[in-house]
Amino acid sequence: MNIQLFLRLVCLCCLVQFISCSSPQSSSQEQVGEEQEVGEKVKTILFFGNSLTAGYGIDPEFSFAGRVQSRLDSLKQEFKVINGGLSGETSAGGLSRLDWFLEEEPYIFILELGGNDGLRGIALSETKKNLLSIIDKVYAKYPNTKIVLAGMQIPPNMGQEYTNGFKAIYPEIAKEKNVTLIPFLLEGVAGDPNLNLPDGIHPTEEGHRIVFETLWPYLEELLKS
Repeated sequence: MNIQLFLRLVCLCCLVQFISCSSPQSSSQEQVGEEQEVGEKVKTILFFGNSLTAGYGIDPEFSFAGRVQSRLDSLKQEFKVINGGLSGETSAGGLSRLDWFLEEEPYIFILELGGNDGLRGIALSETKKNLLSIIDKVYAKYPNTKIVLAGMQIPPNMGQEYTNGFKAIYPEIAKEKNVTLIPFLLEGVAGDPNLNLPDGIHPTEEGHRIVFETLWPYLEELLKS
């Protein structure tokens, strides 16, 4: 046999053997990579509230929700914060738009609603019913989601009886549904003109920093569990 033809046949056999051995391995590696990517889905923390959550009047990065994302990033925690705040939102409005935010499971759900109900004098029974329904809806779809209820208080514009009744809604709900309660989200901020915008209702950047410091220990504890 011609020596050149023999060498060509040997090279061709080696090439075929190399391709047959390497292709499945490459395909297997790609599959493993895809499985790892799917398995490393980032968990979400959903803030669901009104203008306080939205960070009305300030850069969203410096709202308490934005500060939570910054803290998580600094701690190398793989979580994505979703800000579901909407200015002027009531508990009824929140209940009606909740489904839009439950397309994927939140690891932690922070419920900050009711303040606008109180300022408008909405019946306490209605506010409580709506907040309970929001919690029920989250648990019905995602039983393992951890829920935090942000307690609110209002000035006595509607009378002291209404004000006291409004304040009591949050611990009552937290006890009934066994969710984590922040007694008063605006502790140390509400009523302080130096920590609120000229409207006297919405916190400044410094006010949001204090709200974040109030909120963070509750989140930190849930992140450990």
